[in-house]
Amino acid sequence: MHPGIKRDTPGICPICGMALEHAEAGLDDAPNPELVKLTRRLWVAGTLSVPLVTIAMITPMLGWRIADPTVSSWLQAALATPIVVWAGGPFLVRGWISVRTGHLNMFTLITLGVGAAFLFSVVALLAPSLFGTGMAGDHAAAPVYFEAAGVVITLVLVGQVLELRAQAATGQAIRALLKLAPKTAHKVGADGTDAEVALRDVRVGDRLRVRPGEAMPVDGVVRDGRSYVDEAMVTGEPEAILKTADAAVVGGTINGSGSLVVEARAIGAEALLARIVAMVGQAQRSRAPIQAVADRVSAWFVPLVVGTAVITFVVWLAVAPQPRLGHALLNAIAVLVIACPCALGLATPMAIMVGTGRGARAGVLIKNAEALQAFESVDTLVIDKTGTLTEGKPALVGTETVGGYDAEALLLLAASIEVQSEHPLASAIIAAAKRLHGFIPPVTDFASTPGQGVSGRTQAHQVSLGNAAQMQRLGIDLSPLAAAAAVHRAMGEGVVLVAVDGVLCGLLAVADPVRTSAKSAIRALHATGLRIVMLTGDDRTTADMVAKAVGHIEDVRADLLPADKARIIAELKSAGAKVAMAGDGVNDAPALAMADVGLAMGTGTDVAIESAGITLTGGDLFAIVRARRLAHATMRNIRQNLVFSFLFNGLGVPIAAGVLYPVTGLLLSPMLAGAAMAASSLTVVLNALRLQTVRL
Repeated sequence: MHPGIKRDTPGICPICGMALEHAEAGLDDAPNPELVKLTRRLWVAGTLSVPLVTIAMITPMLGWRIADPTVSSWLQAALATPIVVWAGGPFLVRGWISVRTGHLNMFTLITLGVGAAFLFSVVALLAPSLFGTGMAGDHAAAPVYFEAAGVVITLVLVGQVLELRAQAATGQAIRALLKLAPKTAHKVGADGTDAEVALRDVRVGDRLRVRPGEAMPVDGVVRDGRSYVDEAMVTGEPEAILKTADAAVVGGTINGSGSLVVEARAIGAEALLARIVAMVGQAQRSRAPIQAVADRVSAWFVPLVVGTAVITFVVWLAVAPQPRLGHALLNAIAVLVIACPCALGLATPMAIMVGTGRGARAGVLIKNAEALQAFESVDTLVIDKTGTLTEGKPALVGTETVGGYDAEALLLLAASIEVQSEHPLASAIIAAAKRLHGFIPPVTDFASTPGQGVSGRTQAHQVSLGNAAQMQRLGIDLSPLAAAAAVHRAMGEGVVLVAVDGVLCGLLAVADPVRTSAKSAIRALHATGLRIVMLTGDDRTTADMVAKAVGHIEDVRADLLPADKARIIAELKSAGAKVAMAGDGVNDAPALAMADVGLAMGTGTDVAIESAGITLTGGDLFAIVRARRLAHATMRNIRQNLVFSFLFNGLGVPIAAGVLYPVTGLLLSPMLAGAAMAASSLTVVLNALRLQTVRL
């Protein structure tokens, strides 16, 4: 509940009093030590509570008398003392710490209520004459309330155990992710033979054979083989994906019927699976802004409840029928117990914990709860074109030259420069050059101008590649290829202009197909009320062609620099829009950071992922739809929890104080108040757990 509280050893949170949890999930299936401890105490408390309630309440109601009142009181004391002192000891210690530190919480109220009932009963048992017959009623012995103290502790234990079990269930989802990676791998030796090695002994660059049906041991790149791979654990999509040479694979995904040789690229904490687990854990410990509502209420809630209990005690002591002290004490205790704000404290963190875990299984990684809440209220989606709306895996489809320049030589020069570029179009140029020439010459003096192009020196030539803005910046005449470039752009192809030694020599036409899911995903997002804006560094003609193919894009901005994308988002926000930005490249990072919510396509760069609040691991645009549905479902769940918590306390406290007694004769015993308090926490937990099955 309070992620700012960190300790090196197990203990309790000084603010809410709950047990601290491990910051990082592990493979250990051992139950939570806190759950084991409280379960053991619950068994003892429950076993002793049955005879305690039988002696104190059931037999008198049936008119049976199993012992003298004084003997009965001593029997109740013998049964209640282990419950309160041993089983409820941790709660009483936490209550004392809350008073000592000034952080009043649910354990403050439990300690006051149980302590008052137990101590009063002890005094009444040892010195009944102090109360006199006027307060003791018609009996010679003063009344005792050991059963109230004992049963309240038992019910609090029930609530705590149920909450811890629910948290353990969410932790199982994270551990299931960790277990997807195998413990061993088949390392391919220099002679081509396989040797089974422990995963901890695998190093970056090692070649590993993945046999049919096995899980990928590491993140890597396919070097040999062909197979379909089930990536549902990271993408949320059930369809297997064909993997051939140079295709990236993710550790933990399941190989199909083919055999693959994979070169290890990321292992251990650097692997995507480990990063997913770390991100989910971080998100589950984060706080949504809506939590501030509960924090503000909690700040004055406990003192108000204590004041209400005192007023209840005084009023009942003054005007109640005999035994006045008994009525006053029981109603004050009932107020303290039923008002325990555990449901209020659980309302937000439980929903965030379950919701982020559910998102991880659907390929939606939430960096923090603030991003989840912000995405629910977004009304404008700004989306990058290349690698987001399009596949980001373009292919070279044409080469144009001027001045008699050789097309194959031009391609080789361009590929030499593009080797160090991160732009999606670079891969198409490099792949085409490798197929044609089989090698790529080295480059020196490489320089990149984001949003315009790249340059460098290779084969004794100064080569510049990029868009029209790049060439104009360098003072290069574009007219020899203006008409040809316009034709390619009209067909929706990207155009890379190439200048050698300051002279325009040709262009490379690259086609980047629109993602198959783009049209239906954008339609679904538009149907939710989102305004769709496309930003791209490509030219206007290409951008318009893509927008037309996708549909439902209301605003297209082209020929943009990275700074322009961030500026446009700032303008949209200043106009009152709540903006989410979806992108995948380094040039998208400023815009992702500027938006209210950044959505990084998981197929993109680490810089983009680090700049975003939500990462969509599969790169599929329907992941944005799933993220939107998850945000709506989680925030709706939080509001339901908060409304229930406020309503419960708003109705429960007056009833416990006895406001209905003059009309109905109804009083709420501390035991019923404890049961109601436990039921409120359980309701919030169960409601949050519904997020595990929400359809995304």
